[in-house]
Amino acid sequence: MLEDHAKIAALIHQAGEIAGRKKLQKMVYILQKIGFPFHETYRFHFYGPYSEELTMQLEELCDFGFILEKQTETSGEHYYCYRLTEEGETFLAHTKQLPYIKSIAEKLNAETAAFLELVSILLYFDRLPRKSAIEKAQVIGKDYNQTDMQRAYTFIAALYANKPVGLSL
Repeated sequence: MLEDHAKIAALIHQAGEIAGRKKLQKMVYILQKIGFPFHETYRFHFYGPYSEELTMQLEELCDFGFILEKQTETSGEHYYCYRLTEEGETFLAHTKQLPYIKSIAEKLNAETAAFLELVSILLYFDRLPRKSAIEKAQVIGKDYNQTDMQRAYTFIAALYANKPVGLSL
């Protein structure tokens, strides 16, 4: 029943502390797109793909005491940090785990939320020709340039190339 919750808790555990709701949303979406077994439904929203389902799961994980959500402020901006609690570690010990994704989770977590937003937008439009996907990303209103686009596509290719064996798309 809480299998999807356990996957989110396992991601947070393997990534370490994750700074930002938007970042966590994008991390789950990107992992889902490259073949990891996340089942949240996403729709396009202000900052790219967004899942109300994931937002609810995070609230429930906080209510259960499995993850800690701490509000932080940096340079006048408020955001939330997520980390697993001791109760969360006990919960994970009794659940089916995600495949070991620590290196990919840490790689995603090391990027900014803004960069992961671009990556998730490009993945959202991955069925379109690259030129069309880039145009859509630029219309959204961000100041993405060619260097940003190239870095994002290189990052996506590296994620697919380093995906653990046995995960299907």
